[in-house]
Amino acid sequence: MLSSPLMLQIPPSMQMTDEQFFEFCQVNRDLRIERNKLGEISIMTPTGSETGNREFNILGQLWVWSEKDGTGICFSSSAGFTLSTGAKRSPDASWIKLERWNALSKAEQEKFAPICPDFVIELRSSSDRLSPLKEKMAEYLQEPGVQLGLLIDRKHRQVYIYRPGKPEECLDNPANVSCEPVLPGFILNLNKVW
Repeated sequence: MLSSPLMLQIPPSMQMTDEQFFEFCQVNRDLRIERNKLGEISIMTPTGSETGNREFNILGQLWVWSEKDGTGICFSSSAGFTLSTGAKRSPDASWIKLERWNALSKAEQEKFAPICPDFVIELRSSSDRLSPLKEKMAEYLQEPGVQLGLLIDRKHRQVYIYRPGKPEECLDNPANVSCEPVLPGFILNLNKVW
């Protein structure tokens, strides 16, 4: 298992089209693959069991809230999105307002949708370095539509909160994090995440 993502640099003459990159990801389903705005490909093995459990707890909480709220839909880390820069990203958990999602064609929804979620969560696993995750969060914040991002650092029991036009906020060992007003009434309980 890789301890950190493997970065592949592809020569300009060999760059994959969006369709080819989607196919590449489909035939390598056991790997988590992303492409940054420079065309560099990062390949990650699946997370460890403990991190997978923590991620599932986050997803479960988000799904329950989303079903009650009814104004949007949520996604797991296996969903990929195409950002305005051309980067292909897969947040660990995300949520998109229905009106934004429904504005996409069926074909756009079936592949790496050309949209950045309104809300994104990244969960740092024990092998992740913090700086690339912070760079990813900064990338999300440059996208139209994103309203809120959480970077959960289990190693140091910290949550970094990202909002457009505001400085990064860091909470030390919080029991929960309010996601209002973007997700009204959603409070992420971190007791089972730590």
